[in-house]
Amino acid sequence: MLYFPKFQTSIRAIRASNILEIVLQRISVKSPPPLGPPRRRWRPAEVIFLHGLGDTGHGWAEAFAGIRSSHIKYICPHAPIMPVTLNMKMAMPSWFDIIGLSPDSQEDEPGIKQAAESVKALIDQEVKNGIPSNRIILGGFSQGGALSMYTALTMQQKLAGVTALSCWLPLRASFPQCHGDCDPLVPLMFGSLTVEKLKTLVNPANVTFKIYEGMMHCSCQQEMMDVKQFIDKLLPPVD
Repeated sequence: MLYFPKFQTSIRAIRASNILEIVLQRISVKSPPPLGPPRRRWRPAEVIFLHGLGDTGHGWAEAFAGIRSSHIKYICPHAPIMPVTLNMKMAMPSWFDIIGLSPDSQEDEPGIKQAAESVKALIDQEVKNGIPSNRIILGGFSQGGALSMYTALTMQQKLAGVTALSCWLPLRASFPQCHGDCDPLVPLMFGSLTVEKLKTLVNPANVTFKIYEGMMHCSCQQEMMDVKQFIDKLLPPVD
């Protein structure tokens, strides 16, 4: 698992659950303005988390429901449906096309950049709705984690932080991540190489790379508790 606080970036919403909002939406589709959490004496805060290839935001919304803090809004958008080269051109939820899994595989540069712009637009909308960008954490799992890092590295706005799970840095020739040591899909080596590159782009003291023994291409209870600790540290109820 990779964390780095105080980054440059900004995202959007539709559906609420209990006190906070766990939002599920396709960022390629217009939707009504998000419903904010109840007004409190503290400043609003938000986590935007992007799912992996072939998934939806539903599962991660459920995962965050178990670790949520009542003053934080959680947005788990759905990726658009598109053909994915890696999966024999089958149509599935994907933030951008994936052509191969090796370090030297060709990358969908236009698709990655377009997806990043969609995420930035979602952040911009949240800022307009009253959430300061420095009270927003951007994160994701696998392909979503890769997109969250690329988006953060190409944004002008300052985010509270980024959390990236089991992923890699796309377009690594232009830019530069966290992990289970038994991941068969996104090898641990990808995470290690990415974190070293990140340390050349941001303050190394702000980069934390955690390895979870025995974890495959998934999350685990300890990782989610570490994510909660990271979120609560950077997005406290009051400044």
